Amino acid sequence: MAKKVFSYAFLLGAMVLLISGAIFFALQYRQTMDDAYETLRGEASYVESGVKIGGVEYLKSLDNINRITWIGTDGSVLYDSEYPDLTANQGDFKEVRQAMETGSGSGIRRSSSGRTQTMYYGLLCEDGTVVRLSRPVSAVQHAFAVVSLMISVTVLVLILISALIAFRIAKTIAEPINEMDLDDIPHSNPYPELQPLVERLEEQKEEIASQAVEREQLRRETMEQQAQEQERMRREFSANVSHELKTPLTSINGFAELMRSGLCDEEKMIEFAGDIYRESQRLIALVNDIIRISELDEGAIHTTTEKVDIVKAAEDTIDILQPAAEKRGISITLQAPSGEDGSRLPVRVIGSDYLIREMFYNLCDNAVKYNHDGGDVFVTIREDEGNAVISFADTGIGIPKAEQDRVFERFYRVDKSHSRTLGGTGLGLSIVKHAAQVQNACVEMESEPDRGTTITVRFPFDNEKL
Repeated sequence: MAKKVFSYAFLLGAMVLLISGAIFFALQYRQTMDDAYETLRGEASYVESGVKIGGVEYLKSLDNINRITWIGTDGSVLYDSEYPDLTANQGDFKEVRQAMETGSGSGIRRSSSGRTQTMYYGLLCEDGTVVRLSRPVSAVQHAFAVVSLMISVTVLVLILISALIAFRIAKTIAEPINEMDLDDIPHSNPYPELQPLVERLEEQKEEIASQAVEREQLRRETMEQQAQEQERMRREFSANVSHELKTPLTSINGFAELMRSGLCDEEKMIEFAGDIYRESQRLIALVNDIIRISELDEGAIHTTTEKVDIVKAAEDTIDILQPAAEKRGISITLQAPSGEDGSRLPVRVIGSDYLIREMFYNLCDNAVKYNHDGGDVFVTIREDEGNAVISFADTGIGIPKAEQDRVFERFYRVDKSHSRTLGGTGLGLSIVKHAAQVQNACVEMESEPDRGTTITVRFPFDNEKL
């Protein structure tokens, strides 16, 4: 603020001084010219008196710094102090003509003999002749230059003084404002003119304080809601885990009781042992999935971020699941970018090789499990709008529209009995969703009952196509 006040005050003062100086220069120049003419007028009067008495001899005796010319009634030159041989008729010149008509005449023009800008003054004598005195304009300007130098120095000094005054004024005005107590603005206001601003600042201060209180309340409410939601999810998760664990454990316990009673023959013992093995495998898979999704929730999985070739990850996943697919006559086809020789080209993304393979396994495993016997699974990799895209499409049982929003929830199964028969834990798609979020990927799903399901994962592309 002090800088602006100083700038405005200094510029205003400097402009006033410069304008005043320009006006003074003009007036002074006009005054200098008038004084020069007055001097010529006075000298011409003395010369006219002398000419009446002594004529040319008198003029020759004069030692005058100004040029003196005596012009006859017919305009001829009777005498010229600087050009004795001057013979040109002078009657047509303005100052001579005016003097013959009105008694005196003056003017400024370029001298025909000296070729310089000259001031002229002519005075009519009693005998009708004209006495003319002249002085170069440069002589007058030289005299004015001396005066103008003094004026310029004076104006410069006044500008410097105005700068000091402007600085002092700016400091005097700004200092009380800078010293205002922001905690008590109304009582520290140094100027009544600032009252509207002070009132506005107080309103903003109150608004900021109110907003801060509201934000703090909102933050606490959000934290409480998050804590409640987390607690709800924890309890729901615990209940689901207990329920999911109870089923295989109950089956294992039942088969074990029957075997321990000794009431089973050898054939039944083998059958029950197989059932116990299947249930225990299901139990192990469930525990592993529970551990994995808990680690994803808590960020406990420490994976190395690297360039991952999703084509290679998809090939390895298909190799693992190929035997299970062949048992049911299901065909798995991989479609990926290829070179001129027909070989597949790598498509790399930034992510975790471990998590990407976990996602692909769950998606491809679901495409096989929930497919019809003799069905097809299509794994397609492509590039689309800066993303590396992989989709898993099957020709299986599909998912009803009403169920599609919930399939990524933990332990949610569309067909619970069918899912348990196939050994599903209900956590596969939830793991996929969490793993995608960790790697800034997104998951999309399209499905139609009895016509199959397509789940697509979009990875931010590495911008390096190798």
